[in-house]
Amino acid sequence: MAGGNVTALFRASTAHSPSYFTLNRAGGGQAGEITDFCIPCNPYFPTPEMFDMLGSRLREILTYYPSGADTITAELCQVLGLNPQTVAMGNGSTELITWIDHLLVRESLAVPVPTFGRWTDQPMETGKRVDMLLLPEAHGFGLDTASFVQFIRSRGSRAAVICNPNNPDGGFLPKQRVIALLDELQDLDLVVVDESFLEFADAEPEPSVAAEAVLRTNVIVLRSLGKNFGLHGVRFGYLVSNPTLAGKVRAALPKWNLNSFAETVVFMLKEHRQEYAESLSQARRDRQEMTWRLSQLPGMTVYPSQGNFLYVRLPEGVDGSVLRDRLLSEYGVLVRECSNKVGSSSRFLRLVVRPQEDVLRLMEAMEGVLYGRRIQAPEPPPQPMAPMLSQVPSPQPLPPEQAQTQPAAPMLALAQEPVSARGLVPARAPRAAPVAAELPQPMAPGYSSGTAAVDRLIAGA
Repeated sequence: MAGGNVTALFRASTAHSPSYFTLNRAGGGQAGEITDFCIPCNPYFPTPEMFDMLGSRLREILTYYPSGADTITAELCQVLGLNPQTVAMGNGSTELITWIDHLLVRESLAVPVPTFGRWTDQPMETGKRVDMLLLPEAHGFGLDTASFVQFIRSRGSRAAVICNPNNPDGGFLPKQRVIALLDELQDLDLVVVDESFLEFADAEPEPSVAAEAVLRTNVIVLRSLGKNFGLHGVRFGYLVSNPTLAGKVRAALPKWNLNSFAETVVFMLKEHRQEYAESLSQARRDRQEMTWRLSQLPGMTVYPSQGNFLYVRLPEGVDGSVLRDRLLSEYGVLVRECSNKVGSSSRFLRLVVRPQEDVLRLMEAMEGVLYGRRIQAPEPPPQPMAPMLSQVPSPQPLPPEQAQTQPAAPMLALAQEPVSARGLVPARAPRAAPVAAELPQPMAPGYSSGTAAVDRLIAGA
């Protein structure tokens, strides 16, 4: 792979990582050799059999118009047990975020950061004031809802968004705390609960507040399908709200905003519920094991997550962008460095949860680049045997042009004491209780990620 061309793409990006197709073109068509810890996808769904079925229908899928969105939405609602009048489907959750902003956000929106970039960028692009509450690193980036309400009142925000679990840290609010927050904010124009990654959570049996949204006049719950189903390229998602709000968004959407791939997948779902449920169970087990393995690396902090990704703070003195470039060029491992997320910095990575074979390759790469040696750590505790969902390919050997006979120097020099002596953060360490007495300093209105003020804030995060 043309490593220099590829790593330059990340340095040119200001908001998001370059797409797979951009990487593939820059690397001369060798992106398939990358082990991807960047894009948060379900690696176990669709199953190989489902992909074979989609492949066999490729000609008709690409040749014919899809049905209208109302037909596809009605089928999805039948599978999920929802009322179609309370649902609007979009060409990915980003399309719905765009229309929510245009139609329902008036002058200002409050959002905790770091979080999904479109919730900060989209309203600013349309001239809204974005009030950003910095989540405290000292409390594991946990959202204290009392502080958030106080922040909203102090700023006079008219709309608010929370992501549950939050992206990039995977922080989770229990259902009753979310409902209590909705009660506190019932006077706002709009409250959005973005549940795009909630299918991967296992903290409680029924964590969604979608049923609550239907009964309230100012609440929207946003859900992603591409992330859950491992099909980002299909671009489909949906929102749930009371019929008035849902109808307002549906009326603004184009007639054929959903493509034939989305329709085909939605109509396949009822026959593959069991495989989907098993894929989520396996992803949760993978998250537990991956958390444990990463927590064994000296100086690494792994934050508790309920998403299908982990937010990690790198050891002192490690620059995430340099680490990212070396992992890619020397080992063919792609990670998400988070300096371009408002409220984060280059000391943080977001790592997607992947199968064990891929995680072992990540560990080898991290150990090689950071420490220049393997870290001797015990094997993780056994977990229940997972059902066979699909055959996930083992990592392929690097092509000759990526192999290094003289590896670059490690980024950290470590003494040779045992790993257990370093006081590592345990895999399931509880967050410290948030302190609501002192409200964190808000960002000024209308921040863009390029301002010097934000740079100073990120540097001190």
